[in-house]
Amino acid sequence: MSDLFTSEPVQPLAARMRPRHPDDYVGQEHLFAEGKPLREAIVRQQLHSMVLWGPPGVGKTSMARMIAEISDAHFETVSAVLAGVKEIRAAVATAQQLQAQSGRRTILFVDEVHRFNKSQQDAFLPFVEDGTVIFIGATTENPSFSLNNALLSRCRVYLLRGLEHEHLMEMLRRALSDSKRGLGEQPPKISQQLLSTLAHAADGDGRKALNLLEVAFDLAEEGTDGPEITEAVVQEILANDVRRFDNGGDVFYEQISALHKSVRGSNVDGALYWLARMLDGGCDPLYIARRVVRMASEDIGNADPRALQLCLNAWETQERLGSPEGELAIAQAVVYLAAAPKSNAVYKAFNEAMADVKSQPSFDVPIHLRNAPTQLMKNLDYGREYRYAHDEPGAYAAGEVYFPEELEPRRYYRPTDRGLEQKIGAKLKHLGELDELSDWRRYQE
Repeated sequence: MSDLFTSEPVQPLAARMRPRHPDDYVGQEHLFAEGKPLREAIVRQQLHSMVLWGPPGVGKTSMARMIAEISDAHFETVSAVLAGVKEIRAAVATAQQLQAQSGRRTILFVDEVHRFNKSQQDAFLPFVEDGTVIFIGATTENPSFSLNNALLSRCRVYLLRGLEHEHLMEMLRRALSDSKRGLGEQPPKISQQLLSTLAHAADGDGRKALNLLEVAFDLAEEGTDGPEITEAVVQEILANDVRRFDNGGDVFYEQISALHKSVRGSNVDGALYWLARMLDGGCDPLYIARRVVRMASEDIGNADPRALQLCLNAWETQERLGSPEGELAIAQAVVYLAAAPKSNAVYKAFNEAMADVKSQPSFDVPIHLRNAPTQLMKNLDYGREYRYAHDEPGAYAAGEVYFPEELEPRRYYRPTDRGLEQKIGAKLKHLGELDELSDWRRYQE
């Protein structure tokens, strides 16, 4: 009889239920359906280096292990969270030894590969290049930003998608019905409704779904016909559940992007949905408030200048009152922005002006625009020909030039015909006509 010190450790349910063949894989049909290139490459053992990119719990590690098992390759794993160049060299040395002794290939799996710095990523390159290892990296971050171009060019990138509700249900059903790898010969009873509740709580994460089921099984109540997972058990394990929200990662930026685009597209309900998703996932409301202020200037601008003040007020409300009062103020600002007339004229004008400044020399300020607080400056004609606008008809100095002498006057700001900018545009057009008629402009030219 085995004791505490000699018995084999029991693997978690999620590890026991790993797929062993593409037919066993739940989800990722775009990669594993019949005839798909990746499926064919795995089945035919035509291995190549790759990067698996996707959210947590969609099967990146399982896919790498499955590939190694089907191809009878040695599976060497390195965690970018814990390892450095030393561990990389040790893994490569093992691969070289196996290749020399038996000709057996090695799959080097690097989890969280985006956490490696440039020098650590570069350490893989010669061994990927000469075929010493088949490199498989797993990442939750966009490889375009987190991986070196040199490493990316030697790998194919596969995007794994978050699992849908029915995929998670299928995984849970398999765990209940598989007597060898699942929950045993006497699985717990659980209603389809409660099973669906667990799948929903997993939020697209297969590993989390199986972990929740395993915890529920451990807490299952003993009934007359065996263990039963009741509603009380499910409520207990989900009491402190946190939805998936990768603060600072891809999911984080994808959701703020969705919020911004919903506002820009004047879709009030979509904007509210993404706001709620971010708050529900634990995003700092002050971060959202700051981004909402940006939206007010970038996408509404002078079409409705009140939007900026409303957003600043919402930010201040969140700072002073906290949640939930502050979050409601942010929601009010988001709705206002989404419903407001849109203009990116100021945003575009500012970018054009900045581009001009960066590409041009540092021209001197024209003499007539310089202040003359001292007699010396006055003697140098600082400000001598400056025209004080308030002394001119309509408080406008028609024909006055405000650009450096070496630079042709530019037109950056082009108001739209929406909201207040319609009136701004009409005024600027009128002022332009006055400039064209001005004798002063002709004199200057």
